[in-house]
Amino acid sequence: MYRGAVSGATRLLMPNMANDIRMSCSTTRRIVPASVRPAIRLTSSPLLAIRKATARRGQMTSLRLFTAPTATVSTSTPEVVTRDEVITSDPYNNVTDNIFAKLNQNHHLNPDHPLGIIKKVIFSYFDEQHNDGEFTKFDSLKPVVSATMNFDEVLVPKDHVSRDPNDTYYVDQETVLRCHTSAHQASLLRAGNTRFLVTGDVYRRDSIDATHYPAFHQMEGVRVFEQAEWEAAGCTAVELAERELKRALEGMVAHLFGEVETRWVDAYFPFTEPSFELEIFFQGEWLEVLGCGVMQQQILDSNAGEGKKAWAFGLGLERLAMILFDIPDIRLFWTNDERFTSQFKAGCFQPGGVGAKFQSFSKFPPCLKDVSFWVNDKFTENNLCETVRNLGGDLVESVTLIDDFTNPKTNKRSNCFRITYRSMERSLTNEEIDDLQEKIRGAMETEMGLELR
Repeated sequence: MYRGAVSGATRLLMPNMANDIRMSCSTTRRIVPASVRPAIRLTSSPLLAIRKATARRGQMTSLRLFTAPTATVSTSTPEVVTRDEVITSDPYNNVTDNIFAKLNQNHHLNPDHPLGIIKKVIFSYFDEQHNDGEFTKFDSLKPVVSATMNFDEVLVPKDHVSRDPNDTYYVDQETVLRCHTSAHQASLLRAGNTRFLVTGDVYRRDSIDATHYPAFHQMEGVRVFEQAEWEAAGCTAVELAERELKRALEGMVAHLFGEVETRWVDAYFPFTEPSFELEIFFQGEWLEVLGCGVMQQQILDSNAGEGKKAWAFGLGLERLAMILFDIPDIRLFWTNDERFTSQFKAGCFQPGGVGAKFQSFSKFPPCLKDVSFWVNDKFTENNLCETVRNLGGDLVESVTLIDDFTNPKTNKRSNCFRITYRSMERSLTNEEIDDLQEKIRGAMETEMGLELR
């Protein structure tokens, strides 16, 4: 739900989206946890990368291990998704082997992975603030869902851009790889859940840079209120839900970051009303960390029964981990390089922003290759990035438009994109990149129908 990690700058109806309706901020506060902790200090690299994404859409520190309260998790062994299940001959299918390779990784279930560590700290907050286990945690819900679950049940409009295969991975016309953990919201409400957190991997076709990746991880939170609760509080249902939502999320931010200034920004999402984004102030700029709101009554009435009100929030684990651990490149979350994985252990991060910081290992030199072509009616940047990613995988650091030219005589439009290749593990040779670039150029002609220049 809402903004998905650092990834997905023009996807679904999340904060930072091109189609978001933004309004002026309504509240600015400084949150200080009960025992005041120092605010964390960020290095420039990951924060700068996230700022850029927001604008356009070694060894770890030695410290004692933090033992979080045990969270009650409604989980089982995740069902293995097979290749035949998601890569089919259906004409609507656009799932690739590159994407299939991301399925079944379940980084959020690894207690020694940065994403699993951040997830655990958030779990500890909800267990400390409520009776232990009051919020049920769902960790292993299958990422292959119906289009109805992914879109219709959270009121995504029929004509919204997120439904286009340019943005979403379709198994067939009725089945997708979930774009957000909100895909499970309605079914969990129908099952009688009233307080829950859903964590999982989500998938969106996207651009290629340090903060965008086609697979990332989200956490969704929902809390349902009964009529007796707002009557006892002496306020309306919406007032109670909004007040408790902001209290819970301000507390969670303080639990993660320590003393930090925050503000609430009015936003628009089809599945909540009112809707908000929560921003934190770092190094002289405001940074959005999550989206949330009071759940649309239609969703509640259809799935939980009438006479209820609820809040819901959604956040991206990669976004938080990049900030809290100073991780500069989203590809690192998917590496098996021991120079990265050995820097993180369960308990290495303490609430309040005190913990391990990623220590960069040698950064290998980039290899830059430009490709120019005449744009046709079917061209999209997402399709280009998908073609590049399918062939180049994680050797591709970024794909950037560097020239957009229209011939005044023919009115034909030309684009030039720069592909930056850089391995996080070794130096690349000109020969291997030349060979890879030729394969990409060939696929642009044969698969995308582009006329190269």
